[in-house]
Amino acid sequence: MKKTRLFFQFVGIGVFAISLLIAGCTKEGPMGAAGTDGADGLNGTDGNSTCLDCHATETKSNIDAQFAMSVHSSGLNAVAYAGGRASCAACHSHQGFVQFANTGAVAGDITNPTAWECATCHGLHESFDGSDYALRLKDPVAPIFDPTSTMDLGGNSNLCANCHQSRRGEPLFTNPDDATFNISSTHYGPHHGAQANVVAGVGFAEIEGSVAYPAAGSATHLAQASCTGCHMSEFDNDEDQGGHTYNPSVLACNTCHGVTETDFNYGGVQSLVEGQLETLRDELVRLGVVEYVAADEAYEPVVGVYPMVQARAFFNWAGLDEDRSLGVHNPKYIKALLQNSIEALEAEPTPGS
Repeated sequence: MKKTRLFFQFVGIGVFAISLLIAGCTKEGPMGAAGTDGADGLNGTDGNSTCLDCHATETKSNIDAQFAMSVHSSGLNAVAYAGGRASCAACHSHQGFVQFANTGAVAGDITNPTAWECATCHGLHESFDGSDYALRLKDPVAPIFDPTSTMDLGGNSNLCANCHQSRRGEPLFTNPDDATFNISSTHYGPHHGAQANVVAGVGFAEIEGSVAYPAAGSATHLAQASCTGCHMSEFDNDEDQGGHTYNPSVLACNTCHGVTETDFNYGGVQSLVEGQLETLRDELVRLGVVEYVAADEAYEPVVGVYPMVQARAFFNWAGLDEDRSLGVHNPKYIKALLQNSIEALEAEPTPGS
């Protein structure tokens, strides 16, 4: 028993000695001089504050209520008729637009298309700062009528331009060597809503006449305004304008122009253009290019072959009528297109005369 106790005493002394040797080997020297401070980094944005700018419950509810007032949310004018067609779905349904934004095309017909929603235009954030709205598309647009060119409405407005543009070139652009043009369908024209072309001042038939055409891209509203600035300005609860209603805001117009108008007829431009549109339509009716269809309660083209100038004038009338701004989007360009088209048709003889 004594031998055993003595053995463990020797072992304990050995372990203690070894630990002293180890401690002696790893002993640290005195602390060195302090290093130079590094450069200060940039202050980050408060993540919660930035997110809540859009994602707070009250803010989101207000946006939803505004969006419910917009035509985009109902899909009445688009989804039921064209939302499932592969050739139309890129702009006429939520699923089609997301496919187009991600891949540049729609793979095929969509079985159950739905109207637009938040995620139609908004995808994943990139920078998470206050200016990052996660828009799926914001780069300059290659126009459908001429993919070799570029149409740049600036920043966020380019999202709108992907759909609000002409699907066809004007007759002389598509058939430059022909003296006549075949309007082969009652649906012929730039398509419903070529507003981006109007604002950019490109894609319509610039028929020669007494009014000079402004240079493409020179419109005041292109340089000093924007689709979002006019249609998505601060929401006006009294007028149900701005915000996510997409209804243009009189308040935004007044702020820019420094006036106190109660409508969009600034300087009488809408009254003038409305009259020009009616005059041009009546000339097209006189020449037999257009007729009133009671069943549709609309003026439509008559299928047939026409002199090139008549087909070009029809293209301008159809596109500018469907623009629906009555000149506001680009007054100088619109007034030149209409006046020169009217003059050209007034020189055309009535068929059979």
